[in-house]
Amino acid sequence: MTPASGDPGRTRYRVLLGVSGGIAAYKACEVLRGLAEAGHDVRVLPTESALRFVGEATWAALSGHPVSTSVFDDVHEVPHVALGQEADLVLVVPATADLLARAASGRADDLLTSTLLTTRSPVVFAPAMHTEMWEHAATVANVATLRSRGCVVIEPAVGRLTGADSGKGRLPEPEAIVGQALDTVHAATSTDLAGYHVVVSAGGTREYIDPVRYIGNRSSGRQGYALAQAAVSRGARVTLVAANVGLTDVAGADIVRVESVADLREAMLKAASTADAVVMAAAVSDFRPRSFHDAKIKKTAGTDDAPAIELERTEDILAELSRSRRRPDQVVVGFAAETGDSDGGVLEHGRAKLAAKGCDLLVVNEVGRDRGFESEENEAVILGQDGTSVEVPYGPKSALAHTVWDRVAGRLTGPTSP
Repeated sequence: MTPASGDPGRTRYRVLLGVSGGIAAYKACEVLRGLAEAGHDVRVLPTESALRFVGEATWAALSGHPVSTSVFDDVHEVPHVALGQEADLVLVVPATADLLARAASGRADDLLTSTLLTTRSPVVFAPAMHTEMWEHAATVANVATLRSRGCVVIEPAVGRLTGADSGKGRLPEPEAIVGQALDTVHAATSTDLAGYHVVVSAGGTREYIDPVRYIGNRSSGRQGYALAQAAVSRGARVTLVAANVGLTDVAGADIVRVESVADLREAMLKAASTADAVVMAAAVSDFRPRSFHDAKIKKTAGTDDAPAIELERTEDILAELSRSRRRPDQVVVGFAAETGDSDGGVLEHGRAKLAAKGCDLLVVNEVGRDRGFESEENEAVILGQDGTSVEVPYGPKSALAHTVWDRVAGRLTGPTSP
């Protein structure tokens, strides 16, 4: 592992991308692109069958490395041993039923399967095949064998398969594969948060007008959950404060559920009192109704009148967390979902907010109808009080999460006492 080019705080992984002979092989090009754009060094090991779907020239051009399928090429360099020994991650996309069977039985009849035997790095398989093949007893047994050896076998997606068929066996989206792969290699190679207690907020608050209606926002909580999952994978003790989130719980994190800004503030201040780092990724309502109607507000028939709702400002939780740190070296990170306007662009608003809030890092992302909220992907710029600025390109929210923790880890000075 080496620092990514131009960014000494970001880890650059050496990834071997295995490609087996399935129609989904073309999607591996997007996986390769996602890994490369995140700053990682990718070398492709296709099978002979894979080259029937995507040619050698494509893989070489996208990766910047020569492509081979045989252990007899460059024999003096013993490629099947050298590649496996040097890799930080081996990722197979797609993993066909045949490839899974060969890997499970320890076959070594091409460069990819030979490398799978020599590597001691994390191995991730992203299967793609027809439903009947995925559900066959032989495949089920092969997947169980690989998982028992510590390999990660991603569950296939449900959807349209080759031809008119639909069912389980579709290759997951490339962005999701990249996110899972990076989480896996981080978990295996990075324990830079071990011994630290981190607190992450996620989701969006709700401020009720009456028993039915509320003021809220579009936040799904996905970015906060990605941050919590990434921190768990890097060894941290994680407290996740979730505001109105319907996602599956993050394994290994302590979940605290809240609803309103007041709830979130109380939970965050309590959890932050023992934390080494705090990340405010939740979308907090800036205003709430000054009064609450005990009964549902009725629409009066025959009139166009609408009730007036008087608003008041809510508490500024991020600024309070920045001011009330238990110790001066506690790292506080904020998120700013911004849109440009006549007063300035997204980054101008972000820099002003960073100065006003007093946090160490501010993750600024532009939001809109198809950006940021409710999406599996994100892009952002991480601004630091020290004047640093790190651009994170469009990609899985897990990739942004790990980049945030990369920046946080470089600022941590030592864990607090339990």
